[in-house]
Amino acid sequence: MAVTTFADLDELRAAAGRHLGHSDWVLVDQARIDQFAEATGDHQWIHVDPARAAEGPYGCTIAHGYLTLSLTNLFLPQVVEVRGISAGVNYGVDRVRFPAPVPVGSELRGGVELGSVEEVRGGVQTTMVVTVERRGAERPVCVAEAISRYLR
Repeated sequence: MAVTTFADLDELRAAAGRHLGHSDWVLVDQARIDQFAEATGDHQWIHVDPARAAEGPYGCTIAHGYLTLSLTNLFLPQVVEVRGISAGVNYGVDRVRFPAPVPVGSELRGGVELGSVEEVRGGVQTTMVVTVERRGAERPVCVAEAISRYLR
């Protein structure tokens, strides 16, 4: 994994439309799923009960969709760094889809495309399309448009 580094906002603007790279792979094991369930209060059996989930539609527990989405905050800094700013902040997420489940034991990584860069008061707002892939799977497990603001 190589981080795509932008020296300033001008370099970032010039990169709109480019694929910026991929993060490292991360294991989604039962401990991570259980920790997410504990943090969010979402203890649905398909996520936290391996015995019952073995009889369910996927044959095992699966990660919460929002756990998968939250991993984009792990993946993005591994792929992109913007320098020459006072702050970078999450502004939100547009259009999130979960095209495929994440079975326990999956390895995931994020691919990042810089969709757009728009001027906002005090800096720029970017939309980065993060495609979360599962090792060995054909379809992505999450596609999200992550919106960030980089302030001068």
